[in-house]
Amino acid sequence: QVQLTESGGGSVQTGGSLRLSCAASRGTLSNYIIGWFRQAPGLEREFIAGITQSGTGTNYAVALQDRFTIYRHNAETTAYLQKNNLKADDTAVHYCAASVETSPAAAQVDYDYWGQGTQVTVAA
Repeated sequence: QVQLTESGGGSVQTGGSLRLSCAASRGTLSNYIIGWFRQAPGLEREFIAGITQSGTGTNYAVALQDRFTIYRHNAETTAYLQKNNLKADDTAVHYCAASVETSPAAAQVDYDYWGQGTQVTVAA
C-alpha cells in the first residue's frame, strides 16, 4: 500500500516547461512501477508514460514521447514527469499511479494506487 501526492502543476505559456512530482508516503516507492496519466475536459484519461521500479525501463505514449520524460529518485521517494515545449492541448489534470507490476504498463486498470491529480494549464 502506498499513498501518492502530485505537485508541480500550474499555468505556463505555450512552449514553456514544467516538472511534475509524485511523492510517495505510507509505502516504499521502489516496490512499484509508476505511471503518469492526464485527463482533459470531456476526454478519457490518457496514458503519458510509465517507469519500472529501478527506473531503467520506460514506456511512453508515442504522440508525447518527444516532449515528455519520466524518471524517478527512489531515495527521495519521488517520481517525476518533465514536460517540455508545452502546447494548449496539454491542458489537463495530471495523475500519477503505482502498481506492483514489473513492466511500465499503459492501461489504467493495471494501476492500483492513484494520486488526487495536479492541474496543468497551457495558455495558447
